[in-house]
Amino acid sequence: MDGKADLHLHTTFSDGELPPRDLLLRARSGGLSTISITDHDHTGAWGEAVVLSRELGIRVIPGVELSASVGEQEVHLLGYFFDPENETLRRTLEFFREERIRRARRILEKLHELNVPLRFEAVLAKAGNGSVGRPHIANALVEEGLTETYQQAFLKYLGSGKPAYEKKYQISPREAIALVSGAGGLSFVAHPGNTVDEDLLQRLIREGVDGIEVVHPSHSEELVAYYRGIAEEYCLLISGGSDFHGGRKNDATALGTYAVALEDVEAMERRLHR
Repeated sequence: MDGKADLHLHTTFSDGELPPRDLLLRARSGGLSTISITDHDHTGAWGEAVVLSRELGIRVIPGVELSASVGEQEVHLLGYFFDPENETLRRTLEFFREERIRRARRILEKLHELNVPLRFEAVLAKAGNGSVGRPHIANALVEEGLTETYQQAFLKYLGSGKPAYEKKYQISPREAIALVSGAGGLSFVAHPGNTVDEDLLQRLIREGVDGIEVVHPSHSEELVAYYRGIAEEYCLLISGGSDFHGGRKNDATALGTYAVALEDVEAMERRLHR
């Protein structure tokens, strides 16, 4: 098959800058024929994206990005090819989004204690219909003139270990894998080069993850080769993408640059059918 696939994209339904239509238009102009929108704890872009995919001639695969934890270590997992209408998945994601709102309120309480008078309404305005997260709080801080830059918001207040940091609600990797599998999908370790050491990767493989995100902007050529080798050794599937947020994270040129072959997508489908 000709073409390439970007299986790690974000829209305004989580912490991306672009709504689904604009994202699909950018994807088409970037030479992509297949994409997956993997918003955090949210599949709200799916319905619109499917309609647009027919109009624009781009295949869209159901996707989501979930947060899990092993002790104090946070792990991100990508889910693909699940049923977006699965009741258990839908209710669980809704619960996660509610927990995100409660977390945001706790962060704002800490900011207020630091004499940073950020309004919760300003955060909700940034999030729109998406999953509320620290990026929305950071952008609201900038817009309200309470920090100079998005990066400063994290360095001064929101980053891990900073005075307004609050850990998000998380499940175990085993629970995340079961959630996706129960909805008929496949689970992948997201950007392992960022936070997943060899011991943790081995644990995730033992717990039943289906594949590894091999291609990612944070992975050097050496890491890409390393994770391809791991995938081959353990008969795991390969995913990859740009982790595109619409330019918010200095990723404006990533779309179309970080992708996998359509043969990798076909391999996922063969695994599901088998």
